[in-house]
Amino acid sequence: MPPIPGSGLAKGLAVTLRTMTKKTVTAQYPDVQPELPPRTRGVIGLFEENCTVCMLCARECPDWCIYIDSHKETVPAAVEGGRERSRNVLDRFAIDFSLCMYCGICIEVCPFDALFWSPEFEYAETDIHELTHERDKLREWMWTVPEPPALDPGAEEPKEIAAARKAAEKLAAAQEQAAAQAPAAPEQPARQEDEGPTE
Repeated sequence: MPPIPGSGLAKGLAVTLRTMTKKTVTAQYPDVQPELPPRTRGVIGLFEENCTVCMLCARECPDWCIYIDSHKETVPAAVEGGRERSRNVLDRFAIDFSLCMYCGICIEVCPFDALFWSPEFEYAETDIHELTHERDKLREWMWTVPEPPALDPGAEEPKEIAAARKAAEKLAAAQEQAAAQAPAAPEQPARQEDEGPTE
């Protein structure tokens, strides 16, 4: 059966009329910031104090967009007669976001929790060379990282918290047992005052 002439126009107008009666949901960006999901992958923040310059993030990055420079420093012995130690000191930590594909491998492989996802996404530049952000900028983004979500009520307790709680309970039990076994101090009889000579 051939279509009725003008039926397509009528359908289109019906869609337009339905849409006109609905409330608009226009995002008023940039005046109103969007509500992003908690696990948004915006940029990568660096918690520099945790970085040990192990280079795992740079080695595992499939795009080779992480640049790290460091040098070794000698740490004097903590006690007399001890041995001097050497440690790596971070000189440069940069990420080229024009190459980064936001896979998150660097964050997953970091053994010391030095890299985190930040929801910041407003870092566009007019020059592609300015998309290589150094550690100062990465450190600024670290403070925009949201707190981790709370565990589900039925979730397993983290191992670190469970171990700390067991150690605290064990210490409290040992202190109670030591207090119970301690001999009670003997009570001294009340001293009677010497009476003077009787007449």
